[in-house]
Amino acid sequence: MSSTIEFRSVTKRYPGHRGGRRAGEGALAVDSFSARVAAGTTTVLLGSSGCGKTTLLRMVNRMVEPSSGAVLVDGDDVAASDAVSLRRRTGYVMQSAGLLPHRRVIDNITLVPRLNGQDRSRARDRALELMDVLGLSRDLSERYPHQLSGGQAQRVGVARALAADPGILLMDEPFGAVDPLVRRELQQELLRVQRGLGKTILFITHDVDEALALGDEIILLRQGAQVAQRGSGTELLTTPADDFVVRFLGLDDTDRRLRLEERAEQRVVLDEAGRVLGRLEPAAPEPSRPLGALP
Repeated sequence: MSSTIEFRSVTKRYPGHRGGRRAGEGALAVDSFSARVAAGTTTVLLGSSGCGKTTLLRMVNRMVEPSSGAVLVDGDDVAASDAVSLRRRTGYVMQSAGLLPHRRVIDNITLVPRLNGQDRSRARDRALELMDVLGLSRDLSERYPHQLSGGQAQRVGVARALAADPGILLMDEPFGAVDPLVRRELQQELLRVQRGLGKTILFITHDVDEALALGDEIILLRQGAQVAQRGSGTELLTTPADDFVVRFLGLDDTDRRLRLEERAEQRVVLDEAGRVLGRLEPAAPEPSRPLGALP
């Protein structure tokens, strides 16, 4: 199950004078943002801190109410939904995992299904299945959050978000607090899980490489959630809209200019400074077709 998300000219202005154009006007966090997120895709909101990414994300589950405009899920305005019910059917993962410290791992994962009335045995079975999917040993189910590593805690956070089988998964810089190696592992785990589940994921990051790795579509934002450019990673890299996009993606950085070189009978990718970034694998051969088969 997955859902569409649509933002229709949403604006958010917070009370106070700071950032307002006139005294007492209030700070403008989001300025008339519109976008449609297709069902079953991963859309990344990419931008600097304070550009409005988290405000947009939290409008989807009504943790933030827009000052004007509307957010629709499967064509229905979320403002007409009960906020508690909406949040229980929307997965949410934050940077700190947000696990309840006094609850065991199994109880954290089963929390929302149990609140929705699912019986204990079925909720537990679902939780253990998700632990398997996310590469968590079932032995961890009886531990408490403080007994987990950072990567394990984030995986539990994702399992909890998926436990009630939501149509939407909101992810607010979920891998930003772990070390680079674990971060890469979690990114690969998310890609693998998404291939199997096909959820609608709205993912926030300020990290360009993470956005390129995860996003079916990337929406690069300026301040006030103004769209600088949107499209696939390839589109942003090959046809940047303006100098802001070029600078944000680092396309003007000579270190990001890559070249190929033969080393130890392998083709490796190097940056301008000569640092090895990876190796180039040969393309997989196309499957052979029977003689006379149509192309």
